[in-house]
Amino acid sequence: MKLGWDIFCTVIDNYGDIGICWRVARQLAHEHGQMVRLWVDDLASFGMICPAIDPTKDAQAYEGIEIRRWSKEMPSVEPADVVVEAFACRVPAGFLQAMAERSPRPVWINLEYFSAEKWVAENHGLSSPHPRIPLTQYFFIPGLGADTGGLLGSRKEIGSLNDFQADQSTLKTFWNELNVPDDQALRISLFAYENPAIPGLVKALKYAGRPVRLLASAGKSIGPLAQSLNLQELRAGEVLNHGNLTVQVLPFMEQGRYDKLLWACDVNFVRGEDSFIRAQHAARPLVWQAYVQEDGAQWPKIDAFLENYVLGLPDHAGSVLREAWRVWNAGESRPEIWLDWLAHLPEYREHARQWAGKLQTWPNLVEELVKFAVSKV
Repeated sequence: MKLGWDIFCTVIDNYGDIGICWRVARQLAHEHGQMVRLWVDDLASFGMICPAIDPTKDAQAYEGIEIRRWSKEMPSVEPADVVVEAFACRVPAGFLQAMAERSPRPVWINLEYFSAEKWVAENHGLSSPHPRIPLTQYFFIPGLGADTGGLLGSRKEIGSLNDFQADQSTLKTFWNELNVPDDQALRISLFAYENPAIPGLVKALKYAGRPVRLLASAGKSIGPLAQSLNLQELRAGEVLNHGNLTVQVLPFMEQGRYDKLLWACDVNFVRGEDSFIRAQHAARPLVWQAYVQEDGAQWPKIDAFLENYVLGLPDHAGSVLREAWRVWNAGESRPEIWLDWLAHLPEYREHARQWAGKLQTWPNLVEELVKFAVSKV
């Protein structure tokens, strides 16, 4: 069934929210034939991950998706068949009233953040009637396994991933475009928040016993990285050699190119929501830095994911991986942990391939969204 979708996205202080919403919008349109209107409050940030977006335009179309500026002075438009509030953002009161007056009323969905916590299966799909107007909102929660909203991942793009990783000529061309030598160094991508654990990782990589190339994406992690190398600053394009370790700073990448970086690297350090999910699909060992919350709410999310992720690993390898993730998220500079972690990379590599394959057997977020919306129309 072809439906119209309004997706609302608030860009907070990073790119994960709009990254997820843009992927959902494209998959809805390209793989399910849905009509999508994406409302974004910060088009400049959107343009960082999708350079084709013009931040000066209130309305534009790209890749078959209508993109609208979400501002206080919202135009008067009829709500679509499905209205999605992404990550607890709230549609304007006037639009909400228009939803209540529409016949039939839209399917109203609150798309939550991904979590592997047990409460996800218990709360996914629950309804919440509005206290004043005749509308009911449904909670749609991404997670692992059955009875959740599933995990985001375009099956078409995953097929492209497999082809990309298997084609040595394509890989070589990609590295050439980034001015990265096609050598035997262990390639590690780094995309993190301002993390005090970075110096410990850098120290360990210097003594890894093999050539290592740390490919750092421009952003918040560059400050701590520069400090770990006794520098005041680092800029995109710089390449520094420290024994076995080469540090190369990459420019900020649009979404599709960054995906390929994750696919091409041997190991990926990622942060937040969007890159974390992409790194799981990339079938490479990964280390995740969760978004830090004042009440420490990130720790149950980290622990719940690891409880699932380490299954199948030998006990010691699993324990080392858990400790490495804990150190990384606690901001502790512990080089000895990373040396132990590096020793287990062959096991993590095979485990990451198996994990990526397992993800394909579980519910797919956008497929589940479409089925759920159709069932409520």
